[in-house]
Amino acid sequence: MKQSKRYNYILGLGIIVFSLFSCGNGNGKADGYGNFEATEITISAENNGKLIQFDVDEGDVLKKGQFIGHIDSIPLALKREQLEVSKAVINSKSKGVLSQIAVLNSKLKTANINKTRIENLIRDNAGTQKQLDDVNGEIDVIKNQIRSVEIQNAPVINELKSIDVQLKQVDDQIQKSKIINPINGTVLTKYAEPNEITAFGKPLYKIADLNTMQLRVYISETQLPNIKIGQEVTVKIDDGESMKSYPGTVSWIASDAEFTPKIIQTKEERVALVYAVKIDVKNDGSLKIGMPAEMWISEE
Repeated sequence: MKQSKRYNYILGLGIIVFSLFSCGNGNGKADGYGNFEATEITISAENNGKLIQFDVDEGDVLKKGQFIGHIDSIPLALKREQLEVSKAVINSKSKGVLSQIAVLNSKLKTANINKTRIENLIRDNAGTQKQLDDVNGEIDVIKNQIRSVEIQNAPVINELKSIDVQLKQVDDQIQKSKIINPINGTVLTKYAEPNEITAFGKPLYKIADLNTMQLRVYISETQLPNIKIGQEVTVKIDDGESMKSYPGTVSWIASDAEFTPKIIQTKEERVALVYAVKIDVKNDGSLKIGMPAEMWISEE
């Protein structure tokens, strides 16, 4: 009887110890380590010229579609005005040609009326074939004159089309002289200052949406079955003497394995094949790009 009680005591103690060591991931370590990142966008100039206005400072929170400055567009405005003058001159030439065509069309209409009248007279034996031949000849002459004038007008029409295309291009360049912020976000870096000469493709500032940060961590192949897209996890960062926790959501899991980045763990662990995972974390203002953090799949 005493042996049975002793056996039950030892068995119960063993179960308690096993339960303690089987909590969480079993070793008291996080399931993944990594750093926070955000999608950074570099906004570049879309035109050449002097930066007349540029209301941006590092740390500014900008809205999508917000006007923040413009590049000098006076040369473009002058070019547009010149094109408008050229278009007006060519239009006047085209109107002269069109007026000639209108006169000829009027003559053609009269000739066709005469032709109908003569055909009616011939049916009534009051007209002659010569009269009909003469009017048909007149109609052919007028049609040839119209075709000749239209051929002369074709280059004028093409020139007008060319100027219209150039006007659209200038309008597009004028629009691109305005610097419009493309996304909601925080200015990370400012590369230019007002009154500087900028050029197409030259960076002006870098922006990123820091409201939601992405923690990129790396997990082993054995951990893959325990994590899936949309899964809720816990993210921890250093907070003085303790750790601060955030709820996170798995948003992406790499389909291909890679060698562990050198910044992660020991030399032995860096040569292991792992899978990258991204976790979306709502930023309360404490999370910064590059900040290290831990991922915990489950906590006790």
